[in-house]
Parts: sequence; C-alpha cells; structure tokens
Amino acid sequence: MHADNILETSRILPYTPEAVYAAFASADILASWWGPENFTNTFEVFQFKTGGHWKFVMHGPDGKNYDNEMEFITLIPNSKIVIKHHSVPHFTLTIDLTVIAEGTYLEWTQAFDDSETAQAVKHYAEPANEQNLDKLTDALDKMPASFHQMYY
Repeated sequence: MHADNILETSRILPYTPEAVYAAFASADILASWWGPENFTNTFEVFQFKTGGHWKFVMHGPDGKNYDNEMEFITLIPNSKIVIKHHSVPHFTLTIDLTVIAEGTYLEWTQAFDDSETAQAVKHYAEPANEQNLDKLTDALDKMPASFHQMYY
C-alpha cells in the first residue's frame, strides 16, 4: 500500500526510452503534449538540466491561465526524470523509464508534500495524469520516422 500523499500511474509505450526521454528534453515537443486534454502551454523558461528551471503558463480550455514553476532535480538520460513543482500544489514528480520487450515501461509517481493536498486534488489529478500520458503517446505517434530512427 502506498502513502496517502502519492498518486501513481504507469503506461507501456511502444517506443524506446531514448525517444520517450527526448519527448521531455525538447521544449517544442514537451509543450505540444504537457498537461491534461485540451490544455496548451507557453514556456517562458526551459532549462533541461539538473537544477534547471522550467517556468510556463498552462492555458485551460475555460480560458484560465495557470502559472507553473518547476525545477529539474534529477535527470538520468533515458531512465529517470525528477521534477519539483514549486507552485501550489507542491509535489515532486518522478518519471521512471524501463526498457521492456514492447518498448518502454513508464512509471509516473506524483508525491505531494502532504496527504491532505494529495487527497484534495486526487479527483482531477489522477485523470489529468492519464490524459497527460495519452497526449505523450499521441505526440510520439505523430513524430516522423526520422525522429524514432535517431533513438534505435
């Protein structure tokens, strides 16, 4: 059993960990899929390096804007990404990528600073996380063959 402050999801992606990692490492690619369904992004700062900052505005389908400030805590190429979300709600997102026969097993673990926050946002965060992974899969599906050939 997991702690009450943690939300988790996972997905098997038919792509190499290198291709999946590249979808996080490229600001243009990441901006195209990050966030729940029907949300878009405007990146202001994107420093994909350990200790690097990521500042962006997420635009909701209702016209509302959501400011986000994050920091890349750990980057292990093709294996792990750890991001600290400094905006409310505060959490640390860990993305683990594991090679499997089908491609990549992606684990998405969102650890909130406290159980109360995790339980308060769970009703929208869990489906939003799934939608985020749906959008990642769609973005990878739409990448040209030359993109995927770079990572085989």
